[in-house]
Amino acid sequence: MARRPLPTAQEAMRILSEKRTRPQRRPPPPLGRALGKTLKDFDAKFGKGPGALAARWREVVGAEIARRTEVVKLTKGRNGGPSSLEIRVAGPAAAIIQHQAHEILARVNLFLGADAVQKLRIVQGPLQARPEPVLPRRKLPPLDAAAEQTLAQDLATAPDGPLKSALLALGRGVLRQRR
Repeated sequence: MARRPLPTAQEAMRILSEKRTRPQRRPPPPLGRALGKTLKDFDAKFGKGPGALAARWREVVGAEIARRTEVVKLTKGRNGGPSSLEIRVAGPAAAIIQHQAHEILARVNLFLGADAVQKLRIVQGPLQARPEPVLPRRKLPPLDAAAEQTLAQDLATAPDGPLKSALLALGRGVLRQRR
């Protein structure tokens, strides 16, 4: 078999100009742009999920109930069945929370939408450790010399010991807060 000679540059240009080629394929659009409208439709249809409820649990049920409970999961009912919300309750507070079940369901449905949850399932167990908001303590200024002297004179008749030092500390605290 004889080898075929390669075309010259001019022949190659003529061949390429006569041949019809396929257009180059475009890459697909970014996934976020493609799913944005669909996700908005799903959010409008099915409402907020358990993530939003857990994030705003304290606002939904109040500080007292939120301190003793936490959201575990939100289960949609099958074939149009009732949806249920499972919450974890710390220890003996389960009885108190059980009595407030109707109020909790009403507040959750107000947040998620009408009849979003029909049943409340309470599970006893330890809550996940979450940091409590710590408020900074306000430093009070020390007592002036006159108030300190008056306090010392008032407690002069008390016997020396831990009781006298505790009364001095208490008196300083009360006098500082009055100022």
